[in-house]
Amino acid sequence: MTSLHVEAAEARSRPRPGGGRSRSRNRTLHYLTRWLFVAPAIIFVLVFFGYPIVQNVVMSLQDYTTATFYTGIAPWVGFENYAKVFGNPLFWTTVINTLLFTVGSIVFQFGIGMALALFFKRHFPLSGFLRSLLLLPWLLPLIASAAVWKWILDQGSGALNQFLGLFGVQPVPWLVSPSLALIAVIGVNIWLGIPFNTTILYSGLQAVPGELYEAAALDGAVGWKAFWHITWPSIRSVVSVVIVLGVVYTLKVVDIILGLTGGGPANSTQTLATWAYQNSFVQFLFGQGAAISNVLIAVSLVFSLAYLYMTRKEVDE
Repeated sequence: MTSLHVEAAEARSRPRPGGGRSRSRNRTLHYLTRWLFVAPAIIFVLVFFGYPIVQNVVMSLQDYTTATFYTGIAPWVGFENYAKVFGNPLFWTTVINTLLFTVGSIVFQFGIGMALALFFKRHFPLSGFLRSLLLLPWLLPLIASAAVWKWILDQGSGALNQFLGLFGVQPVPWLVSPSLALIAVIGVNIWLGIPFNTTILYSGLQAVPGELYEAAALDGAVGWKAFWHITWPSIRSVVSVVIVLGVVYTLKVVDIILGLTGGGPANSTQTLATWAYQNSFVQFLFGQGAAISNVLIAVSLVFSLAYLYMTRKEVDE
């Protein structure tokens, strides 16, 4: 009986004919199956994101004009379009305006959004109704919002100046003064971005366990201490998402600025995004417009890579 068990064990331990090929075939099938599930997403990204970016890069290296649409000929000029863009005195004006517009918008959008998210976390009566009202600016078409705000900020008959006139304040040229136009545009963009920041940060706050606050309260950590030691570390990943997405979105804002000021007065609200639009669709310098767009893409890519690095670092920790 013992010898029979030994022979059976030896038979099981001996490799079966074709067993290695079967395992290899299963691994290959498993590998191909994974790629088949991922393939639709890869194709979608390559077609709808990869191709336009590559085409934009190619266009920035060509003398692409309105005649190209009829002839199909766009002479290759290399980096001449980039040289014209970087050599234009307006380039650094748009860079500074873009920086001020982005930083000013993000700081106040995030600060006000965080304050509102903490406020709504208390679950007072009508909090759900007020949160739904807060989404209205986010749901309105941007060009419609720009038209409404242009009427509000109008120097002559604007609602804001009429309100200030009740207190004896003279009409303020919000949109026609080079020193005030950028501030006014930033204010409108802050108003538009608050709902997004509030909604995402509120969702992050809801995920923080209440037991942490109860345990911290026993040690005297309440108010600001609880926020700094419990809330902030718990929603740090959410904050990273909000800031990165906010920066990328703000860099490419065009419709609000065009609807309010058109980039004026005296280019005081001209950003890289609006300058790219005007080069491409007003002056029909498509090559230079593509070059400016590629600068924006490069800046957005830097922020995206920084976000991925921070996210991976948090996962490793």
